[in-house]
Amino acid sequence: MINWNDVINYANNGNPEPGRRVEKTDEEWRAQLTPEQYRITRKKGTEPAFSGELCHIYDEGKYACICCETELFDSSIKYESKSGWPSFTQPIRENVIKYEKDTSLGMIRVEVMCNTCDCHLGHVFPDGPAPGGLRYCINSESIKLIRE
Repeated sequence: MINWNDVINYANNGNPEPGRRVEKTDEEWRAQLTPEQYRITRKKGTEPAFSGELCHIYDEGKYACICCETELFDSSIKYESKSGWPSFTQPIRENVIKYEKDTSLGMIRVEVMCNTCDCHLGHVFPDGPAPGGLRYCINSESIKLIRE
């Protein structure tokens, strides 16, 4: 189980090796994604709070990266954080998420990305539920639900 100390260690010292890498040109990403998906996933945007279609869906399944289809989160660890974005407590595997220090907007946060294709997902915070205490705050436009 990943905890906040692990997150900080990854952000400062490097991330685990991904199982595979997917790299495409900017033109290829633009052709594959909707304009909003492109803005969020490739340009580090965000969707307005409570606007994402996956914010209030709790169907069983896996949440995969919208860009490369790497499975990132399981529905069993999704919870209602009241933050306005889909929230998860842990990734499916330790090496599917990439962590980077983010000093934009005048604050220090930890950005989370797909470790396979560098898709911007959102941010992780140390205010989640026990036992791990993490809240992965993820843009709906960055992921898709693969129902079981």
